[in-house]
Amino acid sequence: MPHRRSLLLAALAAPAVAQAQSWAPTRPVRIVVPIAPGGALDITARLLGERLTPVLGQQVVVENRAGAGGNIGAQHVAQSDRDGHTIMLAAANTLAGNKWLYGNRMPIEPTRDLAPISRVSTGSILLVVNAARPWRTFAELIAFARANPGRVTMGSSGTGTTSHLYIETLKRAAQVDITHVPYRGGGPAIQDLVAGNIDMMFDVMPALMPHVREGRFRALAVGSAEPVTYVPGIETVPGMATLMPGSGINAQVWYAVTAPGGTPAPILDRWHALLAQVVRGADFGARLTPLGFRPVLDDSPAAFLEFWRREESVWRQLVETSGATAE
Repeated sequence: MPHRRSLLLAALAAPAVAQAQSWAPTRPVRIVVPIAPGGALDITARLLGERLTPVLGQQVVVENRAGAGGNIGAQHVAQSDRDGHTIMLAAANTLAGNKWLYGNRMPIEPTRDLAPISRVSTGSILLVVNAARPWRTFAELIAFARANPGRVTMGSSGTGTTSHLYIETLKRAAQVDITHVPYRGGGPAIQDLVAGNIDMMFDVMPALMPHVREGRFRALAVGSAEPVTYVPGIETVPGMATLMPGSGINAQVWYAVTAPGGTPAPILDRWHALLAQVVRGADFGARLTPLGFRPVLDDSPAAFLEFWRREESVWRQLVETSGATAE
């Protein structure tokens, strides 16, 4: 009887497995990025797109739809066709933090209106200053900020983003007043930091590291509790456990791929398999790791959804601790 039951279950599962394996795009695929071009999320999406194109046999187009901390792009994806041709690469703050930051102004319920596929990368954040500024250590920056309330300006990729939430948390822990300047994505903020129009950023690493290596930015701290020793050029930059003992700051961020809510499970499973080919490939990791993030892949869409739901409470606490609001 157990043997017959196993055969019956296998027979019932076979059509779904075949459908998952047989799905393929019939036209170009869009990866929606809910921030402006030039930031770390955009860089990661383009790395994915370049490697997915030959795997899919269709062109992969990265489409930037910025605004409202990622909510505009996320709402667009939630309302897109559920046929596998539109996916989104979004950061943890958009998927798990915005519902607490925006409250009743949140246009979607992320875990309901977006379908999980998998995380693709994870890492910490980096505090950098324009290299022409006089501060050579984190202690010097904080001392200046305390003596000159509001004088230090920090650009972020937008209100409610990882950089915004963590600078507010840092300000509270260090008892300093640093002026937050939100942009529509990390790219424009980085341009202004290069130009010297703002003093610092405390943001995800991939878009910052080239400027650190070329001497335009000076790295003073990492947002994780411990140093990030796997990234060449910042191995000795101290973490928050050393710089802010007792603060509990340990910035760990992630990027994930989702689809419109209601996308059939076989399509989600096929997308997971396609991402696995790219994310587990040596080339993706070789390009990503020097920029400060590491590849990661959840075991299945269901496993990612479980992780995602746990992370909502983590980001709720971060929003509440930071005191940040959606301006």
